[in-house]
Amino acid sequence: MQPETGPLFGVADFRRLFAIGIAASVGRWIEMLVIGVAVWAETGSAFLVASMTLLRMMPMGLFGAFAGVAADRVQRRSALVAVLLLQGVVAVALCILAATGTIAVWHIALGSFLSGISWAADNPVRRMMLGEVVGGPRMGRAMSFDVMGNNACRIAGPALGGLLLAQAGLAVAFAVSACVYMIGAALALAIRHRSTLKPPRPGGVLAESFASFAEVLRTPGMKGLMAVTITFNIWGWPALSMVPVIAAANHGLGPGGTGLLASMDGLGALACATLLAWVGRTRDYRAIYVAGTATYLVMLLAFALAPSPGLAGLALIFLGIGSAAFGVTQSTLVYLAAPGEMRSRALGVLSFCIGLGLIGFLHVGIMANLLGARTAMLVIGAEGLLVLILVRRRWPALG
Repeated sequence: MQPETGPLFGVADFRRLFAIGIAASVGRWIEMLVIGVAVWAETGSAFLVASMTLLRMMPMGLFGAFAGVAADRVQRRSALVAVLLLQGVVAVALCILAATGTIAVWHIALGSFLSGISWAADNPVRRMMLGEVVGGPRMGRAMSFDVMGNNACRIAGPALGGLLLAQAGLAVAFAVSACVYMIGAALALAIRHRSTLKPPRPGGVLAESFASFAEVLRTPGMKGLMAVTITFNIWGWPALSMVPVIAAANHGLGPGGTGLLASMDGLGALACATLLAWVGRTRDYRAIYVAGTATYLVMLLAFALAPSPGLAGLALIFLGIGSAAFGVTQSTLVYLAAPGEMRSRALGVLSFCIGLGLIGFLHVGIMANLLGARTAMLVIGAEGLLVLILVRRRWPALG
């Protein structure tokens, strides 16, 4: 068994999977920033801005459990190449539409949904492979580095997206996004690890997908873990889609300033993930998981109430700390709680729970249209804190 403190970057396939995560994250964060700014500028609708991220998350809710089962029946390397190529093709199509001046909001909406299919596969495919190539005892540190890389991209991606949008336009921003996805696909082709395929069960993939919910949730401790994930993704993360709206409408920032402000949570998340990568211990992960979620929700309130861009950025830094504490521990806890033969399905169910965030995006989008983006963020943050308290009381073993 590999020690928890053993080297990770000495494993070639870990380096490749880590770099693929970087590439996918850079492309995703560039797109999410420029789409938010472009849709707000075109429509002035906070609801439509939130809907773009809702559509990107919808495949997790629709196909998350299915992806967890299907990933056991195909080579994960092949699946990873396919989903990265899909994202690249979507970005190229949006680039062409933007360059020819024919892009419409419905094009962006369709592109967001198609790209979300790739995102739905990340947990049962790429992150499952991370655990396979480094071993269970090192999964916590592997996830820490993976989240650290993702959050470095949350700094670079929105800032780069805002700069590209301001200086070169929407087409160039999508072109850069397409390039990084293709780099990720090339790295995936170089992966040497091959997953062990599992024989199909009677009833087919769809029937097994439905059965996986009961199997996974019967695992001790799993219900509480999934409940916190649902809380974060319905009442936490969706509110962050209002950052471009609040930046423009309440702080008077342009695309460059909005991109810089939106990158601040990545700064805090990077610092937290780096710390957990070096000193974090999996025995503390349940407490960190809950504390990170609580911190995130409190900082939503602080951001919404911030009277200036500087204080708003400070709130986002601390929000990012909470986000990384949640993100590092989430997949690791689910991976380690599930028996080995059930891990892919457990990560698929996790993706489904993440995908329930589309309810939150619908919720915050409607409230933002009715009450304004700031008030919507305050309401959703307060609701989330109440739900988290109830979850913690129901499952005290969470820590």
